[in-house]
Amino acid sequence: MQRTRHTLAMACYVYVLAAKNKGGRCVTYVGWTRDLERRLAEHNGAGKRGAKSTRGRVWVLLYAEKHRTKRKAMAREYALKQDRAFRARLRSP
Repeated sequence: MQRTRHTLAMACYVYVLAAKNKGGRCVTYVGWTRDLERRLAEHNGAGKRGAKSTRGRVWVLLYAEKHRTKRKAMAREYALKQDRAFRARLRSP
């Protein structure tokens, strides 16, 4: 019997979070996930899976995009990490 590999296209999200650092300045974090609500909760201390750089802060979701594949989400995450002007516009009221 031959094994076949079935890959279901699960939606992936690219997101931008914001928090205040100790000096009161707004900092952003860009990431990707399959479950946006769970990932935000992890960044805010639920469980031990939040990124090390996000621990100890209260993060709010500023922006999210939905992508059909992990590859596209990861490519967009990289682009957003390079685009500081975009993240600065998100922080502005």
